[in-house]
Amino acid sequence: MKLATFSDDEGLRIGRVDGDRVLDLAKAAPDLPRSMMAFLGLGRQAMARVAALPTAEDAVSLDRVRLHAPIPQPPKFLAIGLNFHSHVAEAKDVMAPAQAQVWFNKQVTCVSGPRDPILLPAASSRLDYEGELGFVIGSECHKVGPDEARAAIAGYVVVNDVSVRDWQIASPTMTLGKSYPSHGPFGPWLTTADAVADPQNLRIRTWVNGELRQDASTRDMVHSCIEQVVHLSERCRLLPGDVIATGTPAGVGALMDPRRFLVAGDIVRVEVEGLGCLEQRVVAEPAATLRSAGDPERGRSSHG
Repeated sequence: MKLATFSDDEGLRIGRVDGDRVLDLAKAAPDLPRSMMAFLGLGRQAMARVAALPTAEDAVSLDRVRLHAPIPQPPKFLAIGLNFHSHVAEAKDVMAPAQAQVWFNKQVTCVSGPRDPILLPAASSRLDYEGELGFVIGSECHKVGPDEARAAIAGYVVVNDVSVRDWQIASPTMTLGKSYPSHGPFGPWLTTADAVADPQNLRIRTWVNGELRQDASTRDMVHSCIEQVVHLSERCRLLPGDVIATGTPAGVGALMDPRRFLVAGDIVRVEVEGLGCLEQRVVAEPAATLRSAGDPERGRSSHG
């Protein structure tokens, strides 16, 4: 089953994707929540109920709605670094192989939808892509083993861990180079875990302007999705709606010779087998969001 968060002139809500249409749950099951976070909190019984709903004749064409990230405001957005053997190999001259799982935080204000533009910051031209498999936590877990970890995953998504490389390198935690607004797109919907036979056997591909840049399989992961949940849950409590990005394979622009960073006008497409794709245009940061270097308000935001 595929579950989407979408909007039109009737507002933001969730639905079940059936082919090229979306069944509006606000109409098909009006007693259910309108947000994916609240829906996930209802557990497996709610999932089973939605899966059993018949396809409605008045289901809305996906062309007529705007798709948002399935969880527009996740509690946490965590990502693992150097988790594909191929990426470790291509990065060997600039980063030492990790001795343990290496995690960083993407600020949740970076989240954007699967068709929303990717902003090229005025402060840097070193904008890069990272096509990834992601998953969403469906039930609270802490200090769990492999079986509990598997049960805690609600479903899988496509992620582009968009990165500003100079900001990333300047900060040991990498967070500042991973959290610019629009640099956390994921979706296009949540494919429930029961519909993914083996998350460790999925093809990941990334194109820039039609040129294939990344082509790999999740078989190449250093640490599996289940191992990631076990590791993280030992150290922090994972909550329904938390988004986990599982690492990128070889082929990022920063490690090509010569380097090939994204520029305004580029079209980036990330696809994970069976889960759909993100397809987004890179656009220059709007002038209205910029402040002069002498402005005392420079750098401030409503997020503190």
